[in-house]
Amino acid sequence: MVKTQMLLAQEGEHNPIIPEPAEFAVGLVAFLLLLWALWKYAVPRFEAIYAERSERIEGGIAKAEAAQAEAQRTLEQYKAQLAEARAEAARIRDDARAEGQQILEEMRAQAQAESERIVSQGQAQLDAQKAQIIAELRADLGRHAVELASRVVGESLEDEARRRGTVDRFLDELEATSAPASESAKA
Repeated sequence: MVKTQMLLAQEGEHNPIIPEPAEFAVGLVAFLLLLWALWKYAVPRFEAIYAERSERIEGGIAKAEAAQAEAQRTLEQYKAQLAEARAEAARIRDDARAEGQQILEEMRAQAQAESERIVSQGQAQLDAQKAQIIAELRADLGRHAVELASRVVGESLEDEARRRGTVDRFLDELEATSAPASESAKA
């Protein structure tokens, strides 16, 4: 009995799972209108936004690639400038070394010239002093020789001309005998 009652209740009443044909038609028309409105208005906007975003992304990628290429060119320029700067620094360093060497050579030459000048000046002073000492010794030696000769001879050798001649002859003989001795000592 329960089954029959259910069947009877089912025949008179509408099943909520299955839609009514009028509702189905209205729903289908509404769906088609909604689909047409979306296709007409929303889809072109979505397509435009999608295209704009795609262009923006592709443009950003192109800009990034261009910026990367520019950065690479700039890096190459900096590397080239750095290499040029290093070469310039090496050239300047080599020039400075050469200039320093030249200055050093000039200073050595000046020092050598100054040393030679001082030595020649000292030699000239020594020669002058030697000549002065020799003249003084000659005078002293001459005086002593005249005095000794006066004692030996027993007469006065006061005559100036005679005395000078005697002294000069004696000194010349003395130099002549000492010159060969000094030359053999040098050899």
